[in-house]
Amino acid sequence: MPVVVVANPKGGVGKSTLATQLAGYMASQGHAVMLGDTDKQQSSRLWLSLRPDEARPIATWDVSPDLIVKPPKGSTHVVLDTPGGLHGWRFNDVMRMATKLIVPLQAGLFDMYATRDFLAELADKKKLSELDVAIVGMRVQPRTIAADKLREFVDGLGLPVLGYLRDTQNYVHLAARGLTLFDVAPGRVTRDLEQWQGICQWVDA
Repeated sequence: MPVVVVANPKGGVGKSTLATQLAGYMASQGHAVMLGDTDKQQSSRLWLSLRPDEARPIATWDVSPDLIVKPPKGSTHVVLDTPGGLHGWRFNDVMRMATKLIVPLQAGLFDMYATRDFLAELADKKKLSELDVAIVGMRVQPRTIAADKLREFVDGLGLPVLGYLRDTQNYVHLAARGLTLFDVAPGRVTRDLEQWQGICQWVDA
């Protein structure tokens, strides 16, 4: 069973946005999706509570910040949202379950160096060859110095970059209604869906 973990030691880099959108994509493909949230802020759980009944179902995974358990029976795909500063035995439990890891990353000095340290810790605890790991650039403004610096940084990581998602209010407005790009008419979010193609293909592989 695919278990996609969204993790980065920094807070505010877009983990919950990425996790909820991933769950929405999987649901749009007809999968029985569970969305777990080990962050004390419970942003993904809040988003699920806003999801309308007529939307494709995404089940809640009742996971506390202090206990990582196996996903319930009946699910075929799992997305797990994680807190900033994930480390220690919680880190080990999450990574033991993961089949794929997506690391969201913003174009900021502290974000980039924290991510590099996180990947180094991951390499120490579990060889990267045992886990599919990829990067997604978040809130990227194209044709800016910050965007160029981000691309230069991720090129040096030696990991696949699935895409760079633009900074748009589409994610904010959809999240407020418990929805994703994959729940609305494609014509309304064409540009954003194009940026998701690489992510979707990697998740499905």
